[in-house]
Amino acid sequence: MFTITFCFSDSSTKVLNKKLDTEIETAHDAKISAKAECMHTVIDTEQIESLIKDRDVPGLQELVSQLLPVELVDLIESLSSDEQIFLYSILSPKLSVKTFELLPLTLQKNIFYSLPSDRAAQIFNELAPDDRTAFLEEMTSAVVHELIKLLSPKERAVTLKLLGYPENSVGRLMTPDYIAVSLDLTVSEVLEFIRNFGPDKETVDVIYVVDNKGVLLDDIKIKEFLFASPTTKVYDVSDHRFVALYPSDDQEKAIVFFKRTNRVALPVIDSKGILLGIVTYDDVLNLLSEEDTEDMQKIGGMAALDEPYMHTPFFHLMKKRVGWLTVLFLGEMLTATALAFFEDEISRAVVLALFLPLIISSGGNSGSQASTLVIRALAIGEITLRDWWKIMKREIFSGLFLGTVLGLIGFLRISLWATFSDIYGPHWILIAITIFFSLIGVVLWGTLSGSMLPLLLRRLGVDPATSSAPFVATLVDVTGVIIYFYIALIVLKGTLL
Repeated sequence: MFTITFCFSDSSTKVLNKKLDTEIETAHDAKISAKAECMHTVIDTEQIESLIKDRDVPGLQELVSQLLPVELVDLIESLSSDEQIFLYSILSPKLSVKTFELLPLTLQKNIFYSLPSDRAAQIFNELAPDDRTAFLEEMTSAVVHELIKLLSPKERAVTLKLLGYPENSVGRLMTPDYIAVSLDLTVSEVLEFIRNFGPDKETVDVIYVVDNKGVLLDDIKIKEFLFASPTTKVYDVSDHRFVALYPSDDQEKAIVFFKRTNRVALPVIDSKGILLGIVTYDDVLNLLSEEDTEDMQKIGGMAALDEPYMHTPFFHLMKKRVGWLTVLFLGEMLTATALAFFEDEISRAVVLALFLPLIISSGGNSGSQASTLVIRALAIGEITLRDWWKIMKREIFSGLFLGTVLGLIGFLRISLWATFSDIYGPHWILIAITIFFSLIGVVLWGTLSGSMLPLLLRRLGVDPATSSAPFVATLVDVTGVIIYFYIALIVLKGTLL
């Protein structure tokens, strides 16, 4: 048995997005009121499994009819594969479509291919165009060709148009399901139009104003109509100001625009200003989650997964991990080469080897910090390539400060140990000075490498997340050894070296 908690408040009318229904209202209201009243839905999985085992369809239908789509998703994910398929097969047509849109891709595939062809065609035709496109994007061209045949002529035309846009473009995210009105309508006529045609649209939060050629003139929040006089013209409500995307824009641009405008939906127009469709923020939230997951996996030193971790086949997972791991291993072998170059110095001053892990890890850690900060700042638009000099100056001072702090700690540690033992020999003060300046040099180099490498990769057109923390750490490990021993040669010359 498990419990799902949903919070509602009196502000729930602020969200009218039909696609994600109550779960989107919940997320929106949670931001509006901290004093929301909570409702707990307790789902007895043992009872569900018992009903499934007995194939008690009426009992199951009565039970699941009380659940929200998001609750059904959690329930389905908790069942075995056969139970998932059976439970989904007894859902009502409307509920099955809403639930399907929220399922993870792997589950969507398993359930879709298990359905009879007529049921699969029905669900496929009822899916929102943008969700249908997202589903098809994950299929091979041969499968897409067969699935397209299941669509009605109207839905087929819409789907082919969306699939015609470049991959990862805004055109793939948009949907043609929106409400558009003309300037000469009254508020009363607009509301009547919404009542007649709104139920099948993606969202009615925003009403779009177009001319007789379909050119976008304005986008108006529905609350403007709700609080206006019924006889007021759309022209009097409109201010002719709007923010729009182009279908060829990168999907990351949509994320930036939604953050800046705080809108539920944004229009998509062509070069002539004609309204082609809209992008809703639930699709952008899904996209943002995917982008963040991909970046985190790349920063961790591996290729991004195409499916959730638990649903990724073992050997496919190994393939994603072994590539970068091999590259990093080969990179670390350069560290051994660098150490071999200073073999004579190490043999004459074995004490220097005691501090190698300290030096290397400090440089790698500082580089990883800087790399992570810059990659994230690039991803959310806080910095651009033009800020490289400002970033470099900032990281130079950061590296000097952090290196000095760690250097002082290292210096004090050696000094303290030297008062109680002779482990560092009579030249302990020189060793302490070597560690002090080595840490400053290595940490400074680490912060510079970690901050500049993502910018360099972005300039070359490569995903900055590729400059993962392990990659930066490997780079700094090799150069850190060189910095350390050259400083030791300078400080310890004439004594230990």
